[in-house]
Amino acid sequence: MSTTVRSDERMETTAAGPIEYLIVEFPAGHRTGENLPLLVDLVNRGIIRLLDLVFLRRDTDGSVGALALADLDGDGELDLAVFDGASSGVVTDGDLQEAGAVLEPGASAAIVVYENLWAAPMLAALNRCGARLVAGGFIPHDAMIVSLDATETASPTMT
Repeated sequence: MSTTVRSDERMETTAAGPIEYLIVEFPAGHRTGENLPLLVDLVNRGIIRLLDLVFLRRDTDGSVGALALADLDGDGELDLAVFDGASSGVVTDGDLQEAGAVLEPGASAAIVVYENLWAAPMLAALNRCGARLVAGGFIPHDAMIVSLDATETASPTMT
């Protein structure tokens, strides 16, 4: 990977996309780094701007701490070097503790804070006509499947 993701770019407030976060848990011993090239691709294509990428671990005694950049898949290469400097400071120690509290003992997690650049032009156009984004949300994939299955079961079939 030759591209470096940097957080020192300043967002323009007139054309900013929605800011979101994800917390992804990795069971003990199951970090492979397989997803990292996909994250780099989203940044390189201008779909998202990475604001923060923080890794943490919950030890078996319940203590929570940040993890340093590491060789996740054990191949001898620093998998996360491309993300060095991707820190806006939005994620606080309190956030780490709160996220760590929901992890299984021995598990690690990644906190990803990103701007949805794809939405910025649409939001700017809406803003120009007096509209504004007043809410957003995240529907977990499993919840969506349950909802779709319930809708399909409740819908009468045509014969």
